Amino acid sequence: MVATLILMRHGKSAYPDNVDDHARPLAPRGEREAALAGDWLRTAAPPIDAVRCSTAERTRQTLRATGITAPVEYTDDIYDANPHTLMELIGLTDDSISTLLVVGHVPGIPWTAWELAGNRESEQATELSRKFPTSALAVLEFERPWAQLGPGTGELTVFHVPR
Repeated sequence: MVATLILMRHGKSAYPDNVDDHARPLAPRGEREAALAGDWLRTAAPPIDAVRCSTAERTRQTLRATGITAPVEYTDDIYDANPHTLMELIGLTDDSISTLLVVGHVPGIPWTAWELAGNRESEQATELSRKFPTSALAVLEFERPWAQLGPGTGELTVFHVPR
């Protein structure tokens, strides 16, 4: 069984006055780039079976803008999560799920992609390590069940920045 994990950073957010970080919405550029990410996901990635998304407003809006319609679980555990926490959350995925999309934030999303990748010398990993822009997507493949994911157990196959 090949398990595919897609880690996505939320779209570019706005910074309205008197709005706390969790409630910040997407900027128009964020909406546009998240929609481009959705177009890419539908044409270049395997069909998404399930989504885990942060409860922050900008991540919810990012997911909505992608147009991905897979079942979604919103969780506070993704907001401010470190790689260990995200790997634990991903490890809870049922093995009937072949492709999981996780929509979250920096630094958790890029650090988790880097931590899971066994091919850190690849061109994709080098690009990811330099910068993980808004709406960017890291696609990792695993030849093991979700519960057995850990540092260096995946192959980073694609790092895509929709622009």
